[in-house]
Amino acid sequence: MTDPVTISLIAATFFVAGGVKGIIGLGLPTISLAVLTATIGLHPAMAMMLAPSLVTNVWQAAVGGNGKAIIARIWPFLTMATVTVWFGAEFLTRVDVSVLSALLGALLIAYALIGLIGIKFSISGSRERWAGPVVGAINGVFTGMTGSFAVPGIPYLQALGLPRDMLIQAMGMLFTASTVALAVSLGGKNMLTAEMGAISISAVIPACVGMVIGQRARQKIPETVFRRVFYLALIVLGGYIIARSLT
Repeated sequence: MTDPVTISLIAATFFVAGGVKGIIGLGLPTISLAVLTATIGLHPAMAMMLAPSLVTNVWQAAVGGNGKAIIARIWPFLTMATVTVWFGAEFLTRVDVSVLSALLGALLIAYALIGLIGIKFSISGSRERWAGPVVGAINGVFTGMTGSFAVPGIPYLQALGLPRDMLIQAMGMLFTASTVALAVSLGGKNMLTAEMGAISISAVIPACVGMVIGQRARQKIPETVFRRVFYLALIVLGGYIIARSLT
């Protein structure tokens, strides 16, 4: 895991993933998880993305000035999305990793298709009361099983009709809470070794450099075009992960 080729691959992955996040405000855990799962495997990919995901999302969760209002509205969703990660992680030692990798590929494709096609969901206030905990629980289980925070959590937050700044901050809260819960769960399963932790911490540097460069490039790259490329890339990666898992 510490050979130069693998280290270079990991650094390049987080640099690109950080750049994507800098341009469109999301995608670091998704891109890094997808690329590393396709190359070195699901379990190490889940462990390696922890530190970069945490560092780059804490700021997103804290900035915006809407923290209290967001928590007051979505705390049932966030709570369930956090506590159920442990239950999902139980599958990591009970289910063949190829099955979980294929599930990750399917989730990536589903997330990309929702974004690419532009499917819009809407949840009314009365449905939000029960939908939040249910969707949060599903998201948490999927996070524990695959490391993916995106489905159905992001579509749910988008369906609430939050203003852009509140939505970005809410996603940061989801990603931060999910990352901490996943770290605790992997540690409890002895899947977060000292070596993996050290690599993950080291990956913060290329991730942050990529994010800064992405933020500077944001004004020069049409976001709609970049998002389309991002989603298409996820579909390709998801398909490759599924095919690789089934062979």
